[in-house]
Amino acid sequence: MSTTTFDRLTYLETLKASGIPEDQALAHTVALEAALHESVVTQTGLQREVAPIRTDMAVLKWMVGFNLAATVGIVLLLLRH
Repeated sequence: MSTTTFDRLTYLETLKASGIPEDQALAHTVALEAALHESVVTQTGLQREVAPIRTDMAVLKWMVGFNLAATVGIVLLLLRH
């Protein structure tokens, strides 16, 4: 899994400076870091997940183009007679 930049110390110090007890501030910091690590999508992770879809789309474009050309060819042949 990819990593997310999160400054634990700054977050912890900000919570403590706002009057939250140190044990609660530490618990909030750990919980937020865990949530960010599990749920944030990074650019690299997104590109890795989308790459197979892009490949499938390219194949589908070729298939649709080929089928369209074949269909037009068949229709033209039928209209000639």
